[in-house]
Amino acid sequence: MKVLKKRLSANKDGKALASNFGYLMIMQITGYIFPLLTIPYLARVIGVEGFGKIAFAAAVIVWFQTITDWGFSYTATRDVARNRDSLEKVSEIFSNVLWAKSLLALASFIILFIITELIPYLKENQILLFITFMLVPAKILFADWFFQAIERMKFITIFDLISKAIFTLFIFVFVKEKTDFILQPLFLSLGSILVGLASFYLIVFKFKIKILPPNYLEIINTIKNSKDVFINNFLPNIYNSLSIVLLGMWGGSVASGIYDAGRKFVSITHSFMVVLVRVFFPYLSRNIGKHNFFEKIHLTISAGASVILFLIAPFIIKAFFTPEFYEAILVLQISSISVFLISLSGVYGTNYLIVMGYEKKLRNITVVCSLIGFIISIPLVYNYSYLGATVVLVSIQALLGFSIMFLAKKVKKENLSKERNYV
Repeated sequence: MKVLKKRLSANKDGKALASNFGYLMIMQITGYIFPLLTIPYLARVIGVEGFGKIAFAAAVIVWFQTITDWGFSYTATRDVARNRDSLEKVSEIFSNVLWAKSLLALASFIILFIITELIPYLKENQILLFITFMLVPAKILFADWFFQAIERMKFITIFDLISKAIFTLFIFVFVKEKTDFILQPLFLSLGSILVGLASFYLIVFKFKIKILPPNYLEIINTIKNSKDVFINNFLPNIYNSLSIVLLGMWGGSVASGIYDAGRKFVSITHSFMVVLVRVFFPYLSRNIGKHNFFEKIHLTISAGASVILFLIAPFIIKAFFTPEFYEAILVLQISSISVFLISLSGVYGTNYLIVMGYEKKLRNITVVCSLIGFIISIPLVYNYSYLGATVVLVSIQALLGFSIMFLAKKVKKENLSKERNYV
């Protein structure tokens, strides 16, 4: 560790990586602490049915969140990282992304309103869905991708900490009975909007980013240039979130609650792995030759995390949930390998193929795998409820992760061969 620390401190890039990793570590640690405080309380107060309703709404809205993001979290981060010495160019990129996201958010809300009016089950949960949708504009305001691109993770950490603290406090103060489950997404959304406004103010006044008037052609080009990354991000959400939506419609809120409880700690663990992906992304955008170093660190940690999560699954579920959630133990054990499988996509897809400009090839793999996931999710969820949803998710994550890995290694080999021939 001392040797690694010395190497990181030896140059400007290394210091930036070390600093950003440290701040994001703080963010992830607090990201563990706050949910660990609220999960047992919510499980006891709102029960498995309330958990299921919240999970259902989140699964629907994540589609619209992905549409609004449109892959900008990666393409805009990459572009700003490569042009961060030009305030004029960064302002142009930021403004185009801001207006593009706003347009996509408006279209998303219109679609949400229409489908909630037409589909009876969604109509029953319309208020919950609208409240949860507030996370979409909050995410637009909280441009964490910008702070990531300029490698100033300190600000993301501070804002995230404030948001989680406010959200957690309100949960304990106001959620007192089962019918209060709707307050969970409300407080989460309001806290996120507040932090989004603060971060937006900081971007404009501290970093002097100019918000340029919307230019229709520039907005359309911005959307077109990120369409491949969008497809790569959106399609996996179809079979992932579709499983929860189908569970809510066919199995009821209880089945959704069990599935969500089992997946909860996988998501928390995966959020830790995202730290490495996010910290290294702007760095690798400028220094792709360091990818092998990143690859070894990330995959080693993720493999160990999957094993540990599998072994302690019974203890985790029994420690944080009431007996009505105990069936989630098997869900967590099956899902534990997801930490490693998702890391394959992050290491070889996000932090290599996208950095190298192979978005279209990555998109093609994602399209095929996602269509398979979409097809098999319907019979498996219908016949095997939350276990079927779990098997679908893990199976497609494996197919997607290893397919991306093989493509990335092939590209690496071809590029290495070209360099040797050039020399």
